[in-house]
Amino acid sequence: IKRLHSDWPNVVYSDEATENTQALHAGFKEVEQELPGAEDLDGAARALMRLQDVYALSVKGMANGVFQRAGASRPPLYSPGRRVSLSADDCFHVGKVAYDTGDYYHSIAWLEEAVGLFRLSYGSWNPEDRSSLEDALDHLAFSYFMAGNVSHALSLSREFLHYDPSNQRVVRNVAKYEKLLETGTVGLVGGCHGPPPHCCPPPHTIVDPLSPQLAPEHLPHLSCSYETNGSPYLLLQPAKKEVVRMQPYVALYHNFISDAEAETIKGLAGPWLQRSVVASGEKQQKAEYRISKSAWLKDTADPAVRALELRIAAVTGLDLRPPYAEYLQVVNYGLGGHYEPHFDHATSRKSPLYRMKSGNRIATVMLYLSAVEAGGSTAFIYANFSVPVVKNAALFWWNLRRNGDGDEDTLHAGCPVLAGDKWVANKWIHEHGQEFRRPCSTDPRD
Repeated sequence: IKRLHSDWPNVVYSDEATENTQALHAGFKEVEQELPGAEDLDGAARALMRLQDVYALSVKGMANGVFQRAGASRPPLYSPGRRVSLSADDCFHVGKVAYDTGDYYHSIAWLEEAVGLFRLSYGSWNPEDRSSLEDALDHLAFSYFMAGNVSHALSLSREFLHYDPSNQRVVRNVAKYEKLLETGTVGLVGGCHGPPPHCCPPPHTIVDPLSPQLAPEHLPHLSCSYETNGSPYLLLQPAKKEVVRMQPYVALYHNFISDAEAETIKGLAGPWLQRSVVASGEKQQKAEYRISKSAWLKDTADPAVRALELRIAAVTGLDLRPPYAEYLQVVNYGLGGHYEPHFDHATSRKSPLYRMKSGNRIATVMLYLSAVEAGGSTAFIYANFSVPVVKNAALFWWNLRRNGDGDEDTLHAGCPVLAGDKWVANKWIHEHGQEFRRPCSTDPRD
């Protein structure tokens, strides 16, 4: 993404591109609108930091193209067939994205890697480099200062002056850091000491999909079975059902769709994909805690979608006729694509979900339309278990209890995609129309 957004224009407009300049510029202008934008580039940088956090990855390993746990001697979490390393300028950009939001925890790790790589290549020209060792030292020094490590900020600033002794701002910083160390005062004492902007870091919500979980053999009542659910539709080809957990009730239906159906659905949704939104009060908006693209498909879009809806109705025993269920939502998660912990059902009567006038979301069916090389599991946070991506399978759970209250154990997250491309399709079924299909029990607490 960075090569297409900034490195390629850097080469096109460089002094070295003297021959055929007009043709080169004309060709570049033709494709310029189709290239990734600044939002894509910064989003990719944030995705790398998200992977670093969630999977506890080593920054040095990521820069070398290895997905290795930080400080661990165990095998890598994922070994790509072709290792692609990041340049000093790449690492600088990731660190700069963190720096610009005041996230000095991440900026220090990535700028340290950038400084180390720039030192190795100092003095050699690279057409892809938009930054330099001086830039990296400048930002890293201020990051350490903001983190409270004044002595290291001083050391890096002195190194900066070795390359650029005339920079008066850094000269003033050195004097300031020396005075702080002499007086024993640590912290920011008025004025701007680093490249702008700087502010307090935002809070981070992190899902750890690698936390200890109960082994399936220690969980009673779990089973695998062929299910017809009393439906003639399933008599000749029963559903292959695996009960994953009893509380909350979660079931995985293997081989629920075919490869051809999955490709058809992805193909239909592809042209309509847009950045996913979330409910915020009475509105819907983009959010950093949900990074994906999605599209909605009506059952009239293709016979494959209609057949899928009939199959879901047969397996769940629920009424999917409008307005009792929403259209099929197809979602694509790329590098670092994730969805932080959330409920599928509405937790407020002001939620846009109630505009359908068919009640809350009683159940969710999530179809895995692709395999994922690494990452991408669906993690149920309070229940402390996760379900890996199983291509062509369907994951089912109840969002509401029988009394209509939301089941808090269904709080779940889509873990970041570490490698590959994750496609899912969601079918959300509402409570109206299901009164006699999932009736209340005699216990009002159920």
